[in-house]
Amino acid sequence: MIDTVTYSLFDPTGNITLLVETAVPIEEQPEIARRLMQLEPETEQVGFVLPAENGVSLRMAGGEFCGNASMSAAAWWLKQNGLKESRVLVHVWGTESPVPVEIREREEDVWEASVQMPLPVSVEEENFPQCGLLPIVRFPGIAHVILEDGTLLGNAESLAPEWCRELGAEALGLMFLDREAGTMKPLVWVPAAGTLCWESSCASGTTAVGAFLYAKSGREIKLPLKQPGGTLGIAANADGRLLLSGRVSLLHRADRRLL
Repeated sequence: MIDTVTYSLFDPTGNITLLVETAVPIEEQPEIARRLMQLEPETEQVGFVLPAENGVSLRMAGGEFCGNASMSAAAWWLKQNGLKESRVLVHVWGTESPVPVEIREREEDVWEASVQMPLPVSVEEENFPQCGLLPIVRFPGIAHVILEDGTLLGNAESLAPEWCRELGAEALGLMFLDREAGTMKPLVWVPAAGTLCWESSCASGTTAVGAFLYAKSGREIKLPLKQPGGTLGIAANADGRLLLSGRVSLLHRADRRLL
């Protein structure tokens, strides 16, 4: 196993994301991620980045898709190339085509970014014995259940792994949405990485809400969603494209020995 890695720690709307710059075999990534999360305990998720054609490749430790990590990867690429702004193609593992990120530096090591998010595989409702019909939005690598009733908050940590198995999802988010207040509290379970986390913000969950509201209304959506770590914006255009916007900052870059 690799004993030393170089990484950058980013803060995309409070969803602290560690990006490993050292090439790590896929089979070693979950264990490397686990060790790094012990060394950097504020980390909520770990991804692995490498330069790629016209941009950067990104694979999350659990193989899930993550919009916040995509914005962070674009910021990493911009910093590596000494640029102030660009349209960066993020080649996310598991997606059919690169994810375009428009990003510009607002101040030193702070960027504003917008991501053209992948369209969901499906937007549907499914019956749950505990609470009836609930919206489920599936993306490559992760599904999100949208809950507008907070009564399940206390059971959420036990329900997430159970529902993930029942739905046959690779990873599962429970998005507790309060539409009237414009707030959301996200819980994400990633079995491959063994992580269950109340995230400070969830980009794919925010996108799931936008996709659900667009599918339900058939009208354009433009919605800021306040989450524990800050606000993410989601817009669904008339043609159904989903655009996520947020801010990313670099916390630090380090070389660490793991063994």
